[in-house]
Amino acid sequence: MPTLRQRITRAMDRRAHGGARLGPYEVQVTKDLRVPMDDGVELLADLYQPVGADGSLPTIVIRSPYGRRGPIGSMARVLVYEGFTVLFQTCRGTHGSGGVFHPQVDEQRDGIATYRWVRRQPWFTGRLATSGVSYMGYAEWAAAGRMLREDPEDAPEALVFQVTMPDFGAVTWDHGALALRNALGWSRGIDGMERGGLAMLSFVLPDRRLEKAFDVLPLSLGDTAATGHPIRWYQEWIRHESLADEYWTQQSHTASVPEVASPVFMIAGWHDIFTPWQLRSYRQLVDAGNPPRLTIGPWGHRSPDMSAVALREGVAFLRETFLGDEWDRTAPVRAYETGAGRWFDLAEWPPPGSAPQDWFLVAGGGMATDVAPTGLTSYTYDPDDPTPALGGPSLLPDTEPVDNADHEKRTDVVAFRTDPLAEPLDVAGEPVATVRIRSSAQSFDVFVRITDVHPDGRSMTVCDGIRRIGSVGTAETDPVPDADGFREVAVSLWPTFHRFAAGHRVGVQISSGAHPRYARNPGTGEPAFDAVRTVVAHQELAHGGAAGTRISLPVWSR
Repeated sequence: MPTLRQRITRAMDRRAHGGARLGPYEVQVTKDLRVPMDDGVELLADLYQPVGADGSLPTIVIRSPYGRRGPIGSMARVLVYEGFTVLFQTCRGTHGSGGVFHPQVDEQRDGIATYRWVRRQPWFTGRLATSGVSYMGYAEWAAAGRMLREDPEDAPEALVFQVTMPDFGAVTWDHGALALRNALGWSRGIDGMERGGLAMLSFVLPDRRLEKAFDVLPLSLGDTAATGHPIRWYQEWIRHESLADEYWTQQSHTASVPEVASPVFMIAGWHDIFTPWQLRSYRQLVDAGNPPRLTIGPWGHRSPDMSAVALREGVAFLRETFLGDEWDRTAPVRAYETGAGRWFDLAEWPPPGSAPQDWFLVAGGGMATDVAPTGLTSYTYDPDDPTPALGGPSLLPDTEPVDNADHEKRTDVVAFRTDPLAEPLDVAGEPVATVRIRSSAQSFDVFVRITDVHPDGRSMTVCDGIRRIGSVGTAETDPVPDADGFREVAVSLWPTFHRFAAGHRVGVQISSGAHPRYARNPGTGEPAFDAVRTVVAHQELAHGGAAGTRISLPVWSR
């Protein structure tokens, strides 16, 4: 008979996972196991075991910098209710684990040492799997490919990845632009936890100092403005602006993704911060002959509804993999089409039948599939009054699509729209904008967003993307200007699966910022670590001809 405390914990866990149906087992916890690393440092872990289970299910390892008890422990408990044994370990330098926390840097060696140690413990159930959300999923990626190549007998036999990616440098400096809200907000939260803060509350409580810190230049002083002191890894992130620096390349595990030969299940969200890179990892595995099971829903990074689906389908995947249980999925990919409001079972992502279709942006605000007439569109970007971010993927709880109608009236935002559609238009894949642009500033950003313009005038976010030009981090990849000073800038947008209904319009907006989601571009091209001087950027977009400003939409013909 479960105790009152166990019943309360179970009820809270059910609520934390969107009302999910939980398994029948009670949870037994052994705290503070010491796991030795290869350099002698010991990391702490809690062992969660199901009372009365027969041990036929695998042992699951979760590695986290966010703690291992209380609300965060729900990630382990909901699996134990289903009969899994879970080792929940805190990363080096966090929550009692020895050593110093250097985000991303030590996860490969520590993960490998942990998996080997687990397999030699008397409570190990004989099979090994891993699971992880966000940073915890990165910790999985860090070790998986190398271990499967060098030590396959000790490597995980199945992996569950939820809203994550194998290279956090790419999401920190997103095509040259610092993802400021996420980078500084996450750093402030982890720093607060290290100094005795209340775990995940550090990420959700409002903080006026943090909001003011987003406006500080140079960027290297933002952490001091937010917390009163420098944060060691944040300083390194700002100092290393180029993803080609060894600082970042040593943390990237993208190249080893194809070496992951164990079964994989992925949960992704259309409004999540990692989606472009997560779906590219999916494609790497498909091309390597190990197609994962993939579910993509209408979720942001912290959507409660996602947790229930992730638990249900993650458990089904693991039971299928290790016990041979039948899973009621009819296809490898389940994807939710926004706009249509329905799920599709697909053979792969993008779905067969998705093909690029160019839409040209017309001076004056129109869009057409025919080549546009020659013309110019101008706007001015002032980094001292930066174009504000309006929604979009972030670590904030609410990342649902928002109405851009008022935002598009700003003088530093230009908007283009199709005529009302005669029939529905389905888009499935990764749109790419090609923007012919000339700027008076040495460095500038190109931010592009697709919207669904409703008959009532609402212009609802579908997806967006950014690219910086003229910075330290982009110098080697910047397009060369033509004789008139125009550059052809390719901007990859977030992947999307969206139906534009008949009578709606496809909208495209172009601007040069989304602050503080992305740090404002001062315009000088100076290193971000030191840049304080700002210059106003006068931007011109070129229209006309087959090479005019345009967007390629991955149109899906069912």
